[in-house]
Amino acid sequence: MSEFNTVLNAVIPVFAIMAAGLGVRRLNWLSEEADHSLFRVVVNFLMPCLILDTVMTNPAARDWRNLTLAPLIGFATIAVSLGVVWLVSGWMKFPSLPTRRTFTITAGLQNYGYIPLPLALLLFDQQTAGILFLHNLGVEICVWTVVLLVITGGRTTGALSQIFNPPLIAVLLALALNFSGAADHLPTALITALHLLGQCAFPLALLMIGAMIADNLGELRSGEGWWRVAPAILLRIAILPVGILLLARYLPASIELRRVLLMQAAMPSALVPVILARHYGGDSGTALRIVIGTSLLSLVTTPLWIRFGMKWLGL
Repeated sequence: MSEFNTVLNAVIPVFAIMAAGLGVRRLNWLSEEADHSLFRVVVNFLMPCLILDTVMTNPAARDWRNLTLAPLIGFATIAVSLGVVWLVSGWMKFPSLPTRRTFTITAGLQNYGYIPLPLALLLFDQQTAGILFLHNLGVEICVWTVVLLVITGGRTTGALSQIFNPPLIAVLLALALNFSGAADHLPTALITALHLLGQCAFPLALLMIGAMIADNLGELRSGEGWWRVAPAILLRIAILPVGILLLARYLPASIELRRVLLMQAAMPSALVPVILARHYGGDSGTALRIVIGTSLLSLVTTPLWIRFGMKWLGL
């Protein structure tokens, strides 16, 4: 029970910060007008600071298994998950093809950043957080290629510009500083500043996610469409995690990468599909229902999966 409490105490703060974001939006302390600039600060500045802080002096980033397997597994797990969900969705009835596409990308894409990142720091260490960023390189490439192909039906205009973003550049820079040994010669004041700025990244991002959920709650009032949440929850919370845990157990992965895969297996759906559905003509209501449904259930299932996985994988 003590292990379960440890995991639960690491999970609850993540969702509590999201709930706080919902609350400050409702109180109008965080306005919608501020969203764009705050997200740009998080993605383009604070997140690169966190990446540099966790990767540039990380010895695990020099392990060939992490450098090669982490991005490859990140890409492959999402691509295979999308294929599984698409096949399952063929047995369901959808009002339109965009709704089926939205169902596929939302159930098939787990939260790969803003929830597992704080969990990596709370449950494990900075080395694991650094390998999470390497894993997410592959995920990002898959999002802006395969996921975009699914939601648009084959149109991927502008995808390359989305892949080459500040976080990716920060990862490449951090790896260069790590392998060259230059990171060891950086001024202590600069390293401290990067650390402090990086620590701001995920609390602010989680606040923004909570605020975004508050903005979209109106789409949930209609009972229509909720029947699609149950199969998505079953896929995202119960079926797809088994495959990810099997990879973690049987692939020649480092302990840090196995920890990353364990967290990925325990994650609810990502919020990115809500944004993609809105931008590319999908069904944002279906995406939001799946995200909220899996997120609420993950309050229980995430600690259970992590506790089970830690024992089964010997972590």
